[in-house]
Amino acid sequence: MTKEAFSQLVVQYERLVYTICFQLVRDAAAAEDLTQETFLSAYLHRDTMPAGYERQWLARIAANKAKDHLQSAYNRRTVLPGDEEMPPGLSPAAEEIALQRSGEADISHLIQALKEPYRPVCQLCLLEEKSPEEAALALGRPVKTIHTQLARGKRLLREQLERRRLDGTLSR
Repeated sequence: MTKEAFSQLVVQYERLVYTICFQLVRDAAAAEDLTQETFLSAYLHRDTMPAGYERQWLARIAANKAKDHLQSAYNRRTVLPGDEEMPPGLSPAAEEIALQRSGEADISHLIQALKEPYRPVCQLCLLEEKSPEEAALALGRPVKTIHTQLARGKRLLREQLERRRLDGTLSR
């Protein structure tokens, strides 16, 4: 598919893709971002698009992107009491900063100790804060594989952190 043909596809279906994303996430800004991600993914995989089924193919990609967004840790984040924004002019205590840094060092060490294929995925997504799409491009793996490996890597990290906490070996 040529770039011009793909551009026509974007113009033709951008409202449909946005509507699907918005209906699922109920957030205009997130729906716009997901629309962009959908077309980026579609462009990267345009050679696998079934001829004559462009509309259905794009709709499925959009729905999957929206579902992934809804399941992501970022979307499920919660603000715990005491985690609210600090008033201007106040900064956290030095002890809190030291504890946070030591926790980050522990997590970094645990990520480095992970086995393949989880170590590079967790390193890119958690330490370098790359998106799963960027990690997929960097590692030459499908995005869904990256999502799966990231979820499994996080589970392994969580289990190791829990074991360390129970053993009292965390550096806190």
